Amino acid sequence: MSEKLYPHLLEIDRAARERMDAMLPRMMEAAGVTEELKFRDPMRWVGLMNTLKAQVEEIMLSELIYQ
Repeated sequence: MSEKLYPHLLEIDRAARERMDAMLPRMMEAAGVTEELKFRDPMRWVGLMNTLKAQVEEIMLSELIYQ
């Protein structure tokens, strides 16, 4: 009724995207996910990327959404 929900949701979405953009490259480096791996073993690369994205999403959900 006070029209504060939509701006709040936009802010949460922006924060989550920024956090994903910051965390994913660091996690990729730590896990050894490189362009060379993508070329050499694409299936392993896809599996690792899916795992890393799921981990980042879980972290964001617990820190930003479910707090």
